[in-house]
Amino acid sequence: MGNVDSFCTETSNIWRTVGYFLLVFKIVIPIILIILGMVDLGKAVISSDDKAVSKAAKSLLMRIIAAVCIFFIPTIVSFVIRLVDTSVDDKYDVCAHCISSPGGDICTDAYNSVFGDTE
Repeated sequence: MGNVDSFCTETSNIWRTVGYFLLVFKIVIPIILIILGMVDLGKAVISSDDKAVSKAAKSLLMRIIAAVCIFFIPTIVSFVIRLVDTSVDDKYDVCAHCISSPGGDICTDAYNSVFGDTE
């Protein structure tokens, strides 16, 4: 069976791509949620319906909470993985670093070791 570290090094471009997607979604989805909530609240304020304003404000609050959760989920998962990682003897170090920080030195070094210094 192959070495896990070499697997992560050889597939670092895939993990790096996944990391960039997560980074984009971590930023774009919360922004979209907050903008949609603000649009709904603006429509309710313009309609001058107190019930609609109250409902839209509650919806905006829930969307802000969801946006904050979405933003911090990758950080929390990374923290938990790092706590567990001490018992796994750093076998998935390259995979974890490429997903959590795709532009970082560990991921870049792994990519360059497999594909040459093309960047």
